[in-house]
Amino acid sequence: MLAAERGAAANTLAAYRRDLESAEEAIGDLATAPRAKLSQLGGVWADLAPASVARKASALRQFYGFLVDEGQREDDPSSALPRPVTKRPLPKLLSHADIEKLFEQAELEAQSENAANLRTLALLELLYGSGLRATELVSLPMAAVPRDAPFLTVTGKGGQARMVPVSRRARAAITRWLAARDAGSTYLFPSRASHLSRVRLFQLLKELAARAEIDPDRISPHVLRHAFATHLLEGGADLRVLQTLLGHADIATTQIYTHVDAARLITLVNERHPLAEKGRGD
Repeated sequence: MLAAERGAAANTLAAYRRDLESAEEAIGDLATAPRAKLSQLGGVWADLAPASVARKASALRQFYGFLVDEGQREDDPSSALPRPVTKRPLPKLLSHADIEKLFEQAELEAQSENAANLRTLALLELLYGSGLRATELVSLPMAAVPRDAPFLTVTGKGGQARMVPVSRRARAAITRWLAARDAGSTYLFPSRASHLSRVRLFQLLKELAARAEIDPDRISPHVLRHAFATHLLEGGADLRVLQTLLGHADIATTQIYTHVDAARLITLVNERHPLAEKGRGD
């Protein structure tokens, strides 16, 4: 159902499978488990973070909702599951100075025209310049590479396609990488089996950060995606535009970035609101 009706991504399907299998190991057959059995999961999950408990409980609630819809159960025992209060974590932030240091190091190393260094520069340009997710980036097919139009065609979560703008800098980095890249693969960033892995992408970024004298623990593909969104918002980007660029299905997900720009928004209201002019005149 998740794959066919909701178009869930492979990573999402794997996460749901893990959550359901671990719950079944703890209390037995989920399909026939009574409400009393489900209530035991609160104790099983006692040492987990609230966000992890909430995710596991959500998977089970959707599972039982599916069973009821399909007529395989008459009752829904998921009300016995814990409902932890979670607070959406704020994204980790990188300053403009951090970004400059990363790019200075990547560009310095790319001067050698070494293929590995050119690949790192192209990856960095696309992560920060286009706000791609790690999976979206490493799995980019050659067919997505722009020729005349400055856009990438990206397949995001749930198989949803979107157009993502590519800067002149990123296009130049891609061109240099393509000249050094081994031909033959259908992927922009090939590996022996298929394409560069997400794990290797993480490693490359942390290694680059260390050489740029930035704490590697502060760097990840998603942190660079956050930096893309935050810095665009600081520059005056519209929240709806940002939602489209990031590929968020719900604008509520995009709104998490507004906290970082509170000071600019206050200044904007004070300076641009129609009543602000009246106040200054008075």
